[in-house]
Amino acid sequence: MISSLTNGCQRGVPGVDATISGMTCPECARTVAAAFKRAGATNVAVDWRRGGARVDGNLSEAELAAALEETKYTVTGVARCGEQSARTDGAFDGAGRDHDLIVLGSGGGATAAAIRARDLDHTVLVVERGTIGGTCVNVGCIPSKNLLVASERHERRLADAVTAKELLVERLRQSKYVELLEEYEIELRHAQAELIDPHTVSLDGELVSAGAIVVATGARPAIPRIPGLEDAGYLTSTSALELREPPLRLAVIGANAVGLELGQMLGNFGSEVTFLARNTVAPRSEPEASVAIRQVLLDQGHTVLEHARTSRVSVEGGEKVLRGHLEGGVTFEIRTDAILVATGRAPNSDGLGLERVGVQTDECGCIVVDEHQRTSIASIYAAGDVTTQPQYVYVAAAGGAAAAENALAEGSERLDFTALPRIIFTKPQIAAAGLTEADARSAGFEVETSVLPLAALPRALVNGDTRGVVKLVAETGGGRLLGASMVANGAGDVILAAVLAIQHGLSTDQLASSWAPYLTMAEGLKLAAQTFKRDVAKLSCCAA
Repeated sequence: MISSLTNGCQRGVPGVDATISGMTCPECARTVAAAFKRAGATNVAVDWRRGGARVDGNLSEAELAAALEETKYTVTGVARCGEQSARTDGAFDGAGRDHDLIVLGSGGGATAAAIRARDLDHTVLVVERGTIGGTCVNVGCIPSKNLLVASERHERRLADAVTAKELLVERLRQSKYVELLEEYEIELRHAQAELIDPHTVSLDGELVSAGAIVVATGARPAIPRIPGLEDAGYLTSTSALELREPPLRLAVIGANAVGLELGQMLGNFGSEVTFLARNTVAPRSEPEASVAIRQVLLDQGHTVLEHARTSRVSVEGGEKVLRGHLEGGVTFEIRTDAILVATGRAPNSDGLGLERVGVQTDECGCIVVDEHQRTSIASIYAAGDVTTQPQYVYVAAAGGAAAAENALAEGSERLDFTALPRIIFTKPQIAAAGLTEADARSAGFEVETSVLPLAALPRALVNGDTRGVVKLVAETGGGRLLGASMVANGAGDVILAAVLAIQHGLSTDQLASSWAPYLTMAEGLKLAAQTFKRDVAKLSCCAA
């Protein structure tokens, strides 16, 4: 019973494994854990089913027994860590364990892992400490895009849009997560999870074990350390979605996907928005895309400050005041009613016991995984925003499924990000796939590019909206397509064609000679490919 609980002491943490009689339920485990903590234990994990507890600290057997004197439980044996058999660090070994797989989290990555495990006919326990469904359905993709669409209609108040958003979120959470877990007969537990060893997890003090574990706990908004920010108060991507009245003035710290989308959304509902970009607007996009969307924001009446460093925030006369400097030392002062912090996301990796077990993380706390979703511990896998991989829900889902396959079926599934699509849902949208020009050059490719203004695209002319650009990056010589970017209404729906072209190694000549339906935004890819060798302005409107 105790053998699987000795990992902590092997890594230099003093502690004991105690055998305890009288426990019959999870509440028993919580009572025992609380008693040991009151006695001075630094960490306690109790397994009521097996009648044991792992107690970190320097408590003696007498002290442990005394801690339970006023309960119905009795310490019947104590072994110092290391006196029992050592942990097993191997891969999947479900023999004698409570479950085949334990999944920490219940978002896109976690649910995909759980479903794949059930497809493989394995037992699964999903553990969630908060609201089921994770970021995307609750406080991310679904609600933010729903409010964006509502804001573009200019036909309802923000409060009405938020009410409609909440109904949509509840419906999708129920149908895509809660009911799916029931459909697949996946057990769900609401608890705080903490790894004890490579096969054991503490759930609020109760120990459960599995042959393999997948960590998919997601991420949360990252908050920069700016003096005065906490005292002044701020919005995040989560709390901004709950506003029922738009602030008169809004300062957005950060101008990538979250900042641009939510800033534009609140601007559509009436806020006067100032964007403060640490570098450029949409900094991971092609420069041409960044310039295009910056101009859109300016045309909408917003203020954009690039290369802005906010050094202090204060509250003066009921206003929030941001002070800092721009490139060249020019100072700025922004007076506003609300501040939206959109400076990235931090992994939900703290408090999981990763260090105790030996799971490697990077300097930001992200779990380091290889291409097969494996962590530094053979039986523990990870997926989604808690890892070092790109933070997109479709990456999380693919990673979760691969993790379960590889953990339970000795599979070799891997994620290939060569043609990964990225979309910022502003209006117009920014969509990209594959490498940017800068990334391609950094990777050692010799490249050539084509840039097509949207004014050269018939669909844009018909729409009366030529804001945007299409850019292709190709390898010099053979013309193999390496990357594509597009700023246009509907760019997100077009980018899958570029994903397939990159994924299957198409050349720009092949793309230029492909069928492209006339008067569609997708025709922009064909025209941009033709631009490598000819001036499309001198072609008929639907020339091959």
